Amino acid sequence: MVEYEAPRPSGYTIIQIALHWLIAALVAFQLIFGEVMVEAMEAVEEGEPLPAGGGVGIDLHIWVGVSILVLAVARLIVRLGHGSPPPPAGSPPIQVLAANVVHWAFYALLIGVPITGLAAWYVTPAAGDIHTLAKPAFIILILLHLAGVAWHQFVGKDTVMQRMVLPAK
Repeated sequence: MVEYEAPRPSGYTIIQIALHWLIAALVAFQLIFGEVMVEAMEAVEEGEPLPAGGGVGIDLHIWVGVSILVLAVARLIVRLGHGSPPPPAGSPPIQVLAANVVHWAFYALLIGVPITGLAAWYVTPAAGDIHTLAKPAFIILILLHLAGVAWHQFVGKDTVMQRMVLPAK
């Protein structure tokens, strides 16, 4: 039996690019300003009042997290519907595997972390232990992602980086 494989697009759509950069900015915001939730959770667990001005920070953290969840699901749906460009010709299989693992790990975090955060705040603080592990996991993935981008740009000298800046024609 011959399997049919749909042709892969040559690049990303403007929607995929916009979602990528918007989600990246929101994740950076959460990583930089997310400590307000740590303080709030500690206060709640100890029966103390929330930190001064914490209400706005808490609401902002929750709504940015929900936005990340919604946008990540949208991005996943678009990716599954439109596809993604193939790796550059001649890419070693281990490099392709590493890129796939990093990308799918991002999707898992982008969807799972907001869910655990909501569970920690609204259901059980125990979910906060899982949610807290997200910050170092995101930082590691971001560093791996940036290393891959740098490698493609400066060593491989291919067009991988341009694909996430300029939409496919």
